[in-house]
Amino acid sequence: MARPTKCRVICRFPQTLEFTLTKNEEGKDPVIMTVDEFETIRLIDREGLSQEQCCRRMQVARTTVQKIYDSARGKVAKALVEGLPLRIEGGQYQLCDGQNNLCGENNCSKQEIYQIFQKEKGETIMRIAVTYENGQIFQHFGHTEQFKVYDVEGGKVVASEVVGTNGQGHGALADVLNALQTDTLICGGIGGGVQAALAAVGIQLYGGVTGDADAAVEALLAGNLAYIPDIRCNHHEHHGGNCGSHGDGDGCRHSRC
Repeated sequence: MARPTKCRVICRFPQTLEFTLTKNEEGKDPVIMTVDEFETIRLIDREGLSQEQCCRRMQVARTTVQKIYDSARGKVAKALVEGLPLRIEGGQYQLCDGQNNLCGENNCSKQEIYQIFQKEKGETIMRIAVTYENGQIFQHFGHTEQFKVYDVEGGKVVASEVVGTNGQGHGALADVLNALQTDTLICGGIGGGVQAALAAVGIQLYGGVTGDADAAVEALLAGNLAYIPDIRCNHHEHHGGNCGSHGDGDGCRHSRC
């Protein structure tokens, strides 16, 4: 019997999930790079880590990192040389949440975020966060400077407060919401990479919502919130068209777009 594949610890989801060609070259099958393959590119080529350091971060053997890294580099080369689109999806990985020191780093940025934003929550509380600005739902998730956080019990809001993001942006905002023990997010536009990060930590997303933040929460609780189930953001996270991704589950899993 083959040995089960060990989960690779991933610090962050990629912000960009798909690179496409110009319109007159559409129709070519994309090269698929897994999330853990992307992580080796990020750590070794972008962050400048050695393979030894990379294997400690990802909690796998060095030979495994070498295999993943070689595969990733080969896929980048294939996309560039043959002029093919590149898509990032799938793989065997476990998302670091900053709480259990999965990557073994004492100065992990996620640990710092968790320490700053950790917010206790009772067992019977559902916590809803809304991207927030002047009473309205802020429309670009990655640039939101505030969340309004609502605690709901028995179908009613029992407490709320506005929480500043301290300049965190894009993927780090998913970590902020996780530290706040958020169950549900209401927002406007949001990119595919962040959607995958939210799904991986079990945060339910209601995107494409506009208007008054308090009214949106009340509508959600009443079961009549107008939202866009397959919300896409083409502002920055996708090159060549609309973007989107969906991940599910906890622990070791396949993430899918």
